[in-house]
Order: sequence, then structure tokens, then C-alpha cells
Amino acid sequence: MLNILLTGGRAPAALELARAIHKAGHTVFMAESLRGHLSQPSNAIAKNFYVPPPRQQTSAFINALKTIIIENRISLLIPTGEEQFYVAMGSDELPCAVFVESINKLNQLHNKWSFVINAIANDLYAPETMLIKSRDDLFHTYARWRDLVLKPVYSRFAAQTLVRPPLKLALSKLTFDPAHPWVAQEYISGQQYHTYSICHNGHITAHATYPSTFTAKRNRAIVFQHVDHPAIFKWVKTFVEKNQYTGQIGFDFIETQNGQLSALECNPRATSGVHLLASHPQFVEALLNPELNCITPINDQSHMLSTPMLTHGLPAALKNGQFRSWLKTFLSSDDVIVNFSDPLPALLQFRGIFSRLYSAMKNRISPLEAANFDIEWNGDHHIS
Repeated sequence: MLNILLTGGRAPAALELARAIHKAGHTVFMAESLRGHLSQPSNAIAKNFYVPPPRQQTSAFINALKTIIIENRISLLIPTGEEQFYVAMGSDELPCAVFVESINKLNQLHNKWSFVINAIANDLYAPETMLIKSRDDLFHTYARWRDLVLKPVYSRFAAQTLVRPPLKLALSKLTFDPAHPWVAQEYISGQQYHTYSICHNGHITAHATYPSTFTAKRNRAIVFQHVDHPAIFKWVKTFVEKNQYTGQIGFDFIETQNGQLSALECNPRATSGVHLLASHPQFVEALLNPELNCITPINDQSHMLSTPMLTHGLPAALKNGQFRSWLKTFLSSDDVIVNFSDPLPALLQFRGIFSRLYSAMKNRISPLEAANFDIEWNGDHHIS
């Protein structure tokens, strides 16, 4: 059995990983820069460590991880969120195995412009995309497309995404900073899908696909139910093989009514699809065994984040006349945080929300931005 260190305990995906790894018999440790984070009270975690914020104090963060690894005889480090970019920057200094891709490759995939270039270069379909660095670029984009989507090349959770904005609004929102450009894509109507995969040197050992049904703000999925989608799996398999990717990775897709599948962006980290795979008896083996044949969810049980389902899903359902569908989904879905054998994360989950609100006030940013303020990667750190 191994001593395994996780980072990113604020996210439900990290809690899911901790519980699954603990259940498999390993000893789990957690390092986080957010106090009172979601996973902290979990009985699946042998010990929690508060570490410096990776984005603001990268060297101190890496040194803290080194100390934790040495003092607790850690065999494997698995980062889960955007802090993994900073883990990757210092991975050569860490005295244990690290389940993460190189910083150069992670940066290329996280960047929404270079990701599209990568996909097209590997003969994979992605929507036509234009890079915007100036007002002239924006005017040219609006001359080309009537309906479009605008987003920074580095962003997450669609926090700054503008969907079909009037030109006047776009002019007021974009900064036109060549060092921090935006991308524009033609607006595509259709069904959105998300994925989660575990990969070792281009080989997928676990995969899940789930459609976007009920969402919170900015179309963040809050209900997760696996569907078998061969075309999406083929796309992901080809991309992972071509890039010889190692680590956890997710993609966002949209499929039009005529079946045209477009990859919108890449999330080279753990995504909510982990909730669909964690109950599989070979899930932890998928993390540890590069030779394992690809596993998929053992059933189509629906999972959800119940708090956002109440605060965002329900009002939207009432507004759109979908209350019956919402109620059926709410009653039939398993909450990803509630676990009667590990009750404290659910009972104390609002501590993390208060920490985010404090960070938002302290740094004069929105609560959504505060969720990742200390770990987000925007490509502005030096990569050697």
C-alpha cells in the first residue's frame, strides 16, 4: 500500500479521489492553500497540510511539498486542480513520482488558442477560431460572424466568456492586451458534453462522458450522468495518443443537430467526470497501472451537486417549465459530497464558501474568481 499525496482539496473531485484511494487501502494526505477546504474534515485523509498559495508563492509552495513528501514518505503525488501547473513547474525537484504532464504541454493545452491549433494539426475537428489582440482583430471577427463567443485564452469555468455579445459590449469588456489575448469562435447551437480521462503516456485507462443538462452560472454542469458516445471517445483517444499525454484530462464538446462534433476547449486536470468512475472496482488501479485496459462507469447512475441544484438548477427549471424534469433528476441523483460513512465534508462544506468570500473581499474580486485566485494559471509565469 502507498502513501499518496493529493493537492486541490477544495474541489469535490479531489474529495472523490481521496475517498476512492483510501477505500482501496492506501494512505491519503492532502495539501491545500485554502483554509477550511471541502476535503479537510474527511476521514479518508490521514493528515492535512496548509501550503503557501501556488500562484503567489510558487517556490515556497514547491518547498512545502518537498518537506511533506520527505517527512511522510510519500510515494506518489496526484494534483487535481489548476495548482497542478505549479506542481509541474517544480516536479523535477519533488522526491517522489508525480502524476502530471510537463508544464509546457499543460500550458499548450490550457491555452484555448494553442489547443485548437494542436487539435487541427492532428486532424481532429475543432471550430474555426480567431485570435484577438487588438480592436482591428475584433472588428474583423464581427465582420466574419454574426453570432460568436469570446473568451480569454486563459480562463476557467466560463467566468469571463461572452456569448453572442453586441459589439459595443465586447469593446467594453476586452482589454486588447497582446500579452493576454482573447479568442473568438462562431456560436454553435447544440448539445454540450464533457469528458474525464485518466491517461498514461498516450494510453487511456479510464474514461467517462456526460452531457450538460442542469447547470449553474456560466453553464457549469451540476448533474453528471455517463453516456456512451463512441465519436467523443474516438476523438479523445486520438488526441491523447497524438500528444502522448499523461495525467487527468477533460474536454468540452458541442454536437449540432446534424451530428457535427466540435471540441471547444481542454481542461488538463481532474473534472467532474471522476464522480462517475470512482465506484468502479478498478478506478484506483487506473491511476496506478499504465497497462490497464480502459474502464468506463459501471452504470448510468446520475450524480449531482445538490446545493447548486437548489440554488441554480431549481430557479432555472421553474423559469423554463422544467420542474418535473428537475424534480425527477434531484430525487434520483446521488450527491457527490454527501457520504454517510464520511459525513463531515457535507456538514461543514460552507466553511470553504466563507473562505472564498473572505478572499473575494480581501482581493476585491468576485466570489467565482476567488475560488481559484491562489491556484489559477494564466500563462504569465516563466516556463524554462
